[in-house]
Amino acid sequence: MRKNRAMRRIAVLAVDGVVPFELGIPAKLFGAATDLAGQPLYEVVACSVDGAPVTTAADFSVAVGQDAAALATADTVIVPPAVDMPKITSRDLLPPGLADAIDRIPPGARIVSLCLGSYVLASAGLLDGLAATTHWHEAADFQRAFPAVELRPDVLFVDTGRILTSAGAAAAVDLCLHLIRLDHGSGVANRVARACVVPPWRDGGQAQYVERPVPTPSDAGTAPAREWALGRLDQPLRLDELAAHAGMSRRTFTRRFRAEVGLSPGEWLTRERVDLARHLLEHTDLPVERIAGRCGFGTAAALRQQLRDAVAVSPSSYRRTFRGGLPHSGQGAGAAK
Repeated sequence: MRKNRAMRRIAVLAVDGVVPFELGIPAKLFGAATDLAGQPLYEVVACSVDGAPVTTAADFSVAVGQDAAALATADTVIVPPAVDMPKITSRDLLPPGLADAIDRIPPGARIVSLCLGSYVLASAGLLDGLAATTHWHEAADFQRAFPAVELRPDVLFVDTGRILTSAGAAAAVDLCLHLIRLDHGSGVANRVARACVVPPWRDGGQAQYVERPVPTPSDAGTAPAREWALGRLDQPLRLDELAAHAGMSRRTFTRRFRAEVGLSPGEWLTRERVDLARHLLEHTDLPVERIAGRCGFGTAAALRQQLRDAVAVSPSSYRRTFRGGLPHSGQGAGAAK
């Protein structure tokens, strides 16, 4: 039972063959989320269909605390991957009891798949007509099995509102931090990232690392230009300037940048400026016009548009919701008006 009404309840649904790494990610990250007084913001419970221990993809089993009844009281249900999930390509191939367990999830609860957990959501019909992602290695097979799903195989995670899907392994960390950021603002998410020693932000649209060679230090040439740009977000930054700072031609810089970051230089700059704006809205009293100038958007109207594109709220609504890094209303950014 949750300790207070404001605490959000996360239920992690494990099935036989579950991958231990992804199984443990929600408890680690959501468990590290606290308010400024150190009080936990989430209750995380693990469950199986019948409450029995589950086998894992390693050489041990895991005892869970609850059965599928835990799903009925969850605010968010997370399905981590299991080794045999690519064999689940229709509702009748779901393991015994799993379809009934999924049917117990409340209509308003978020449903999240990590990596191959997308097969469970797709087989249950939850992804029909929606955008989703999965591990790149299974992307082609997934698309053949579920043609009604708009598969995006090259991104880290996809957020369609109630249902969210992530790519493999580390992308599950990115998605969990994204959820914490939506619920409680970037201040809380950044504290969790620091506590867990993981990057605080990798945008969902960033490319998965698909059999791409790791650049040698002499090849990874856009990092100094990115660092230089981060100190000048309040200034107009032209592509030619960034390329010149990296000592590359415009074309080479653009190609290298996308290979290293997964975004175009323009997309990356917008993301960094929006993230800075969110931080300033949470932690300062600066007027929106001043924040727009400090983030390089130029006008308050431009900032409003970019923030709406990113988190679907206005600057004033975002500030009211996440003032001091904690939501006053108990609602996430996507719910604010």
